[in-house]
Amino acid sequence: MANSASAKDIFSKGFKTVQATDTLSRCLEAFENGMTPVLAVLDDKGKYEGMITRRSILRSRLDPTTAKVKTLVKVAPPVAFDFSLSKMAKLMIESGMRQLPVLEKNKLVGFVTDENIIHAAVTTEWGNTKLEAVMTRAPHTIEANRSVGAVLSLMREYGISHVPVMESGKIVGMITIYDILQNIYWPQRHQTTGDIVGEKIETLGVAAKGIMNSPVITAGPETSLQEAEKIMHHHDISCLAVVTNDRLVGVATKLDFLEPISTLETAQRTLSVQFGLKDIEVTPDQEQYMMGEFDSFSRKYQDAFQLGSLFVYMKSHHNINGRETPLVHCRLQFRTVRGTFVSASEGWGVEPAFRMALDRLERRLLRSKELLSYNPRYAKDYLRKIGLPQEEGW
Repeated sequence: MANSASAKDIFSKGFKTVQATDTLSRCLEAFENGMTPVLAVLDDKGKYEGMITRRSILRSRLDPTTAKVKTLVKVAPPVAFDFSLSKMAKLMIESGMRQLPVLEKNKLVGFVTDENIIHAAVTTEWGNTKLEAVMTRAPHTIEANRSVGAVLSLMREYGISHVPVMESGKIVGMITIYDILQNIYWPQRHQTTGDIVGEKIETLGVAAKGIMNSPVITAGPETSLQEAEKIMHHHDISCLAVVTNDRLVGVATKLDFLEPISTLETAQRTLSVQFGLKDIEVTPDQEQYMMGEFDSFSRKYQDAFQLGSLFVYMKSHHNINGRETPLVHCRLQFRTVRGTFVSASEGWGVEPAFRMALDRLERRLLRSKELLSYNPRYAKDYLRKIGLPQEEGW
């Protein structure tokens, strides 16, 4: 990507501020009075302390009328004026944050958002790339009459935040994690004077079609990334449904744009790994284990996938059933010249979760038409892996 754009060229200078001692209600008022996705948090001396996002407030189970901003402050990695688009995208993926503070001489001057980066990237030659090159194929979907609880289970199992809603084989709506928070969890705050005790079974039993966004904003796989970005910005959406002849063939989220942008400067004919961690620390030994496992994996598929990146997203659920080892959710997104492949798993500890997710990813690769069209011998590998008899002559 021939682009000399840096943070200095694209960052948003205008931003709103709140005090660390303000209530969350004060933040919600600020969000309602503007489209900003993030607020700068200042201490009692007016010094930048961190940031707070609309999403973090909605995800929390705190009473916004009493809870203070300081309970949800996030400290994002800072950005300097000379940071490239690729470097900032990589930083967003690694930190799990979609807004990064821009500092000059230790003073906050603005924020860089995922939209800033994506917009700048698609105005280059890369923006002529077809949407099918970055979209996630064969996305997980839900039937319109299934419950919101089923949608939540799907989101948790596969680590996704957008679920297409289907009816009679056609996409009729889209549900995001924000829709569930706004329609199911958020209203319950008004039913209590303190923290939420727990979601009500009857609300989770609401049909998916009852809270979905409809009609769905769509684009074709041949649509350019530049045009797709315009559509998403115009409709203020973070996920685009990709359809062919009324048939859903993929989805494209902002993360689907950020991942390839993060590799544009360092792309080589090799398979690389990037990690994104949330509420979890990975030790050097654990990272070495995962790199070793992926190295073994990549050697097997280097001839078929000569260029690609594995994105590893991990988060932990602590204090489950009193166990010291956390339940770790691991989602793998493997972007290659032959398409994008996704898998997910949960396990007690980093290594088991990664190993299971990698095993599932390998199975998806081995049964994919993209790999089989490259070399039919992979079908033999797949049958051997799942323990089925192989066809004569293979």
